[in-house]
Amino acid sequence: MRVIAFVGSSGTGKSYRSVTVSDRYGADGIIDDGLLISHGKVIAGTSAKKEHTKIASVKHALFMEQWHANEVKKALVDYNIQCLMILGTSDRMVEKIAARLGLPKVEQYIRIEDVATPKEMEMAHNMRVNQGKHVIPVPTFEIKKDFSGYFLHPLRRFQKNLDTEIDTADADKSIVRPTFSYMGDYTISDNVIESIAVYEAERIENVGKVQHINIRKTKHGVHIDMTVTLIYGCNIYDTCREIQLAVRDNVEKYTSINARRVHIFVRNLI
Repeated sequence: MRVIAFVGSSGTGKSYRSVTVSDRYGADGIIDDGLLISHGKVIAGTSAKKEHTKIASVKHALFMEQWHANEVKKALVDYNIQCLMILGTSDRMVEKIAARLGLPKVEQYIRIEDVATPKEMEMAHNMRVNQGKHVIPVPTFEIKKDFSGYFLHPLRRFQKNLDTEIDTADADKSIVRPTFSYMGDYTISDNVIESIAVYEAERIENVGKVQHINIRKTKHGVHIDMTVTLIYGCNIYDTCREIQLAVRDNVEKYTSINARRVHIFVRNLI
């Protein structure tokens, strides 16, 4: 496996430009803030932006937890990544990440100054420092539960303000405010969450009907309580567990909101 590095100070636009740079240098995998990304999808890891403090975020980005490093190591093999680009704020940071993941020596260093103008880096820095916004180089729905902060919006709508040369689906990225920024959240209609939850529950075999659903939003996600009718003769425990997993996974998939709790109440058998 070839390993290359994309290096620049925090808030200079590395994540925003990472897809373009990886394409230019033939990288089919990207390491950015604890995530392993390939072809616009998160394939392993969890985002360092989910941490509640900056110190914890840095440790997470360096794969200090062994389970985290092992998960990414396995994915690199399973997905047969041929060239990996590691994003970092310094050469030393990139080298630490490579060492934690047991990777070969970094063979090439690309600097943010090589691909961005001073004005573009200043714009990116302003977005980070003054607005508390960070970029994750994947489409919004790919963030899922790996990010425990709050995404704000797809970056594509702002693309012309930052870089007009990218005009492909691979340019999709997401702007987020990490938990540790303390600069606000976003809202999404309860009806959307309810519709997804009911649809996924009623798709499951042995579920007769969802009779009632209650959504309660918290700082770090939503609590979902569902009252259902099941088909007589089914395994109640297994069916309820299947409902929980389907509702949790798909709410997180389609809204990027953490489903912190899914409680199932069985009211009747038919």
